[in-house]
Formats: sequence, structure tokens, C-alpha cells
Amino acid sequence: MNDTIARYFAAFNADDTDGMIECLADDVAHHVNEGEIRVGKAKFAEFCTHMSRCYKEELTDLVILTNETADRAAAEYTVNGTYLETDAGLPDASGQTYKLPAGSFFDLRDGLITRVTTYYNLADWIKQVSA
Repeated sequence: MNDTIARYFAAFNADDTDGMIECLADDVAHHVNEGEIRVGKAKFAEFCTHMSRCYKEELTDLVILTNETADRAAAEYTVNGTYLETDAGLPDASGQTYKLPAGSFFDLRDGLITRVTTYYNLADWIKQVSA
């Protein structure tokens, strides 16, 4: 397991954006499931602020895999969430809960994350919060 990735996810579950940012390189490229690539810590922080306003999430069943040179990693987990505030272009929020599998992929340099790519099934999420 990669310590940087483990710290990143521990910070996520603690709702500690600063802790997540400490794991990132200045030029981090954040590839979100839906949307454009955000480059840099400031863009990552903006994204986290938005997400914290609209969603409360905890990740469980976390498995982290790292290659031999520790410059690439992947994580699989379950997202357990509550939809707090309506996000633009998505169904109306009313405190709905959801649970879905997801994964993230990472590039690392000098012990810091240079790329985060996250995937989950948006159609499954929409179905759950629309039920």
C-alpha cells in the first residue's frame, strides 16, 4: 500500500481538504468522472469545496494497489453518501442516500500525487437519488 494514497483517503473520510491537498503535487491533474480536467491545487480545492456543499461521503471497503516503482496506484472502494444540495444539471437534492462502487487511479512523483482520475457509474447514482 502507498502511504500517500492512504493519507489522501484518510483525509477524504475526515472531510479534511487541506490534508488531501498536502498529498498533491503543485501541478496535480484532477480528472473527474464527469467534466473537465482541473490542474493545480487551487482548482482541486475549489472542486472539494463544491463537493462538500452538495455531498457528504464516506469511503469504505478501500483497497489500494501500487506498482513496484510506486509511481502508479489504483484504489477501489464503496462510496456511501448523502446528497445534500442540488448540483447543477442533476436531480434535486433532498437528503437522499446512495451507495456505489468507485475507483481512482493515481500517478505519483517524489511521494506526491500528480494525477487523480476517479470513475463511478453516474447512471447508477442518478437512479439511486431519483428513486
